[in-house]
Amino acid sequence: MADGEIDPELAAAGPKKRTFRKFSYRGVDLDALLDMSSEDLVQLFPARARRRFSRGLKRKPMALVKKLRKAKSNAPAGEKPEPVRTHLRNMIIMPEMIGSLVGIYNGKMFNQVEIKPEMIGHYLAEFSLSYKPVKHGRPGIGATHSSRFIPLK
Repeated sequence: MADGEIDPELAAAGPKKRTFRKFSYRGVDLDALLDMSSEDLVQLFPARARRRFSRGLKRKPMALVKKLRKAKSNAPAGEKPEPVRTHLRNMIIMPEMIGSLVGIYNGKMFNQVEIKPEMIGHYLAEFSLSYKPVKHGRPGIGATHSSRFIPLK
């Protein structure tokens, strides 16, 4: 075959189908995570999260989980659920929260975030910055000793 020719069998088959990487958290795939009991799931989390869950979920985090469940159940099939607003930046993302929309308060406003599988085990606060990152520009007056000698006009 010449360099410019392509195999007719491959051309007839069309473009190769893309295969997406199946998500797994610490070696456990997503379906198994959703079916897992909470005690087994907590054993997969890092030490800080294990300690947090061993001390029990208090009233506010449980209320958030219940609101997320309700929003998901009320949503029509194939559509995103209503966003649930919260101040609980220290809530650890659980597998049952996947697909939910959460408005996370950053001290000024609620940043709407869709929970994805890659977020499991992280805190909600990690996805809603409470500060504006610094954009460094030119140094201002008083930044160095030599800037004292720059005339103002």
